Amino acid sequence: MPTSPLIRLGTRRSPLAMVQAQEARARLCAAHGWGESQVELVPVVASGDKVLDRPLAEIGGKALWTRELDQWLVDGRIDMAVHSMKDVETLRPVAIAIGAILPRADKADRLLGAASLADIPQGAKVGTSAPRRAAQLLNLRPDVEVVGIRGNVATRMAKLDAGEADATFLASAGLDRLGEDAVGVRLDPELWLPAPAQAAIGIECRSDDTRVLDLLAAIDHAPSRAEVMAERRLLEGLGGGCSSPIAALSETSGGEIHLRAAIFSADGAVRVVDEVRFETGDDAAPLALASRLLAAAPPEVRKLFEGPA
Repeated sequence: MPTSPLIRLGTRRSPLAMVQAQEARARLCAAHGWGESQVELVPVVASGDKVLDRPLAEIGGKALWTRELDQWLVDGRIDMAVHSMKDVETLRPVAIAIGAILPRADKADRLLGAASLADIPQGAKVGTSAPRRAAQLLNLRPDVEVVGIRGNVATRMAKLDAGEADATFLASAGLDRLGEDAVGVRLDPELWLPAPAQAAIGIECRSDDTRVLDLLAAIDHAPSRAEVMAERRLLEGLGGGCSSPIAALSETSGGEIHLRAAIFSADGAVRVVDEVRFETGDDAAPLALASRLLAAAPPEVRKLFEGPA
């Protein structure tokens, strides 16, 4: 007789989301000695997966990735929800807790369609709907044209192959998780800063569900959590939303985090960068970094950060 699931794990339906949910299930099963059937994957269609012809900022922002899973979680239809942490709003409902952050993968972006940023032909169309990627690219290559491309990894690769753009960017972590580790050219994250919380898988649950919180504690990766929470604290201090060009990279060594961040004007003409080193768990340091970045930014950049996080 089959064993009833102990946990119902909600996830978006995209191929990458399903792979990430499978990793979360495998880690839970390994930590608690369960069989795979004891964690049921529950696919949910997210609003952000339904509308692909407009930038995320125009149709509701990051909440479009979390809205349905949040509702299912609060309603008790699932016990946990798996997310790419870079897609999770900075300010979360009180009823929902981030129960675990899995070990973080490669934080870098990869460039598809050219051997390097310098090798992108002059005037080429580069596809991205991410304000960070667009602004960072235009800061380095103001001669290229940015065109909007959205969709899952396979969709964006297909659009590139179809000639909708000459080059595009994808996250190394997502490509690796999908077995596409040979695709594209890795961009040094020290030079091309990634998105805050990029490459981190998070698992959320109800804040008052002590049973599930205890189960998730067994797979929470403390160094990855510290980095992700520091980067989310930076976002909290900056404010803004999906249309705010923000890049950040944190690296942990000996209980200390080195956090470097940049904010841009939408056209990439202005870049403000700063950094800080602080002990793990220091919530004030990322906020102070955010304050310095905004203080150093001209009005046209600051106005991009006058909105909900």
